[in-house]
Amino acid sequence: MTHNIYLYILVAASVSCLIRVFPLTLIRGKIKNQFIRSFLYYVPYVTLAVMTFPAIIDAPQVPLAGILALVTGIIAAWKGINMIGIAALCCGVVFICEAAAGFFI
Repeated sequence: MTHNIYLYILVAASVSCLIRVFPLTLIRGKIKNQFIRSFLYYVPYVTLAVMTFPAIIDAPQVPLAGILALVTGIIAAWKGINMIGIAALCCGVVFICEAAAGFFI
């Protein structure tokens, strides 16, 4: 059985185009409903969170290291540290936790 990659690319491009163009053809004016506006405002953040949080726990060799890095990152963000500092701090926490886990195992 042969697979036509060009057909797959065409279907993927069509679906991608439809989900972007179709709402623009249906909604012409400004959305006035406050609930829908609020919902649409938070959709990108929720989507990013749903994709990111499982990866934070699954990416390290030791899942506890990911959880501790997440908690450290939240506290650092709450304290006002910039993103580069938070990323470096979280990487350091994962490195130390995995090194400690390797030492004890």
